[in-house]
Parts: sequence; structure tokens; C-alpha cells
Amino acid sequence: MTADGGAGGTDDSGLVTPSGVGDFPLQQFLGMALTGDEPGVGFAHLDVGPDHLNPNGVVHGAVLFALVDTAMGKSTMSVLDEPGRYCASIEVALRFIRPAVAGRLTATATVIKRGRNVVHLEARVVGDEGRLIATAAGTFAILGG
Repeated sequence: MTADGGAGGTDDSGLVTPSGVGDFPLQQFLGMALTGDEPGVGFAHLDVGPDHLNPNGVVHGAVLFALVDTAMGKSTMSVLDEPGRYCASIEVALRFIRPAVAGRLTATATVIKRGRNVVHLEARVVGDEGRLIATAAGTFAILGG
């Protein structure tokens, strides 16, 4: 996955190009919004709708994964100040704490350590009332340049 975050535009496929940022089809499909300007921190938000639910009536795990992965991408891009650099997920581990069924979900991702080629991150997903839904740890590769 090429991550969203930073400054710039997209290519014809909607992916973030090494020179920038843009919406991508999955982000649009899921209705995710990205916020945050602080270096090393990224937020992804999603208002839960019927299309996000699994057959049991709770938010599908893949939706939570996409939310966390996208917030981590935004967070990673915020610490890449070299032109032409971009990132890709290497590993993301997600731990589900409680089910989410409705409301707004927010994933907050924080850079723990930025190395020359790898960024380590942590993330939390909370619901409307600040109740913890999931936690995550991730590693992203720094590419390009």
C-alpha cells in the first residue's frame, strides 16, 4: 500500500505518488477522512455505516485494519521531508479490544522511531466516547528518493 499523507497529488490510478498525496479509491469507498499536521502523528476517521458491518452486525476487521494502516501511512509521510520519498506497509499487527457497531471511529497513529529505511509506529482506534476499540503496532518502509 502506498500511504496517504504529506503534500502533493495522485497519479491516474488515485494512488499517492512519491511526490505527494491524494485520495485513493479504498479511502473514498470506505469514507475515510485524514487529519493531522503534527509531525509523527496521523489520524484517520470513519463514520460507521451499514456497508462497514460484517454479517454479525459489527464493524468488519478489515475496515479497522484499513483505518489503522491509513493512519500509519499518514503518520509516516509526515516525517519524510526528503523529496520523492514515500512509504509502504511492511507489517501491521492489530489487536481487537471490543466490537464497534456504530458512530465515528478514529485511528491515531504515532511514529515511535524513524530510521533511515524503516519507521516503527503504534496506533489506537477509539469510538465516539473514547472507548478503546483496537490497538496496533506497525512497521513501514521508506521508499523512493
